[in-house]
Amino acid sequence: MHTHFMDKLRNYDVSFSGLKIGKHQFKFEIDKSFFQLFDTEQEFTNPKISVDVFLEKHTTFLEFEIETNGTVELVCDITNDDFNHPIENDIRVLVKFGEEYDDSEEDVITIPTNDHAFNVAQLIYENVILSIPMKKVSPNVSKEDLEILEKFSPKEVEEKEPESDPRWEALKKLKDKN
Repeated sequence: MHTHFMDKLRNYDVSFSGLKIGKHQFKFEIDKSFFQLFDTEQEFTNPKISVDVFLEKHTTFLEFEIETNGTVELVCDITNDDFNHPIENDIRVLVKFGEEYDDSEEDVITIPTNDHAFNVAQLIYENVILSIPMKKVSPNVSKEDLEILEKFSPKEVEEKEPESDPRWEALKKLKDKN
């Protein structure tokens, strides 16, 4: 079971050991099967994403740029309609060689010196996930609907409304007069 998973993941290996110093480009097409490799609470369907991986090989390190472009289908939080959301993101990473795998540094990943390939699956995955908004709102939703949503969304209210809302104060005064 696990080896099968590893094989699938291996499709996203960028093998650099045989490459000349300089620039190289790899292309990946990402669909549903890709996301099934990740243990994810997927909130989207029908991903159609193409990924360009640009690799610049230097003598002692590698420079990766990973560009994702495409769409995923999201379900609108307001209308529950499906809509296509553009995925556009770009990650740059430096890959260095060391004792063992280490991704604790921002934008730098260390891989074991004897590795011959770098797996870009995780980075592609992050690229896509980062492109998906917390609030999924279809472009068909009107400004009015959005404003209503903002009013009734409890979190927003807590943040925005001061303890005593001047509008309420005004209403209270009116009530007291009667």
